[in-house]
Amino acid sequence: MPSGPIPVCQEPDPSPRIPRVPVPAGACDTHAHVFGPVEKYALIEDRTYTPPEAALATYQRLLRILGIERAVLVQPSVYGTDNSAMLDALAEAGKNYRGIAVVDIGVSQKQLKALHKAGVRGIRVNLLYKGGVSLAILNRLANKIKDFGWHVQLLVDVSDCPEFWRIADSLPVELVIDHMGHMAAQKGVDDPGFQGLLSLVREGRAWVKLSAPYRTTARGATPYSDVAGLAHALIQAGPDRMIWASDWPHPHVQIAMPNDGELIDMLAEWAPDEELRQRILVDNPAKLYGFK
Repeated sequence: MPSGPIPVCQEPDPSPRIPRVPVPAGACDTHAHVFGPVEKYALIEDRTYTPPEAALATYQRLLRILGIERAVLVQPSVYGTDNSAMLDALAEAGKNYRGIAVVDIGVSQKQLKALHKAGVRGIRVNLLYKGGVSLAILNRLANKIKDFGWHVQLLVDVSDCPEFWRIADSLPVELVIDHMGHMAAQKGVDDPGFQGLLSLVREGRAWVKLSAPYRTTARGATPYSDVAGLAHALIQAGPDRMIWASDWPHPHVQIAMPNDGELIDMLAEWAPDEELRQRILVDNPAKLYGFK
């Protein structure tokens, strides 16, 4: 049972604005969630937050406004290993969507095959929030998914988990790091954990999602300028290993809710070159998630 009141999340901004810098054709949002309705998809009791209802149709409206054609739905921690909400959304959304599941060590090859057929291309290991999968079983899970060509997506604060960068040495699959390493921006690029992440990127051993700057900024509102240095360092270390994500509907945000149009415009500031944005928004995710 939860030890205290579970915080209820803010609703996403209902009026996303059109980006100032248009995105290229085939652009992909590599990290979003769907929630609800709670009557159909029960939340686990031992969770960190209670999300707002966030329907697939609402998310698809957002993508149309942003000009984004492809998306990756990520299993959130509040559903544990019950991927039903995400899988139902994938079935409804069609071929331009992929999924990232959460599974336990008892998952069978038959179950993995069904997930693959549904569009799943990786598993998420969550080291931050309740409802995630522990690092202790990571290698065992990775060996189960390797024959499917999947990857491991890791939600971790790289400054608080010094051993994380060693994980890539033993994994038989690709490694994707959420939210630029989820490290407080004020720690800066010289933080040992962040330097370890940069090394993995330079060596081609990790992908990084340029996402959720509002989770790590010390500023209260956009444009989260203290995060820009981290983004620039990551892009410089491995432009072919960078992908972008909205993190919609921005669950468990502790500051003012961002506008998604502003979030995609931040990428244009971090990567002002059009060809570079083409790689980050289109080419890199197409390779990682198998979009045709």
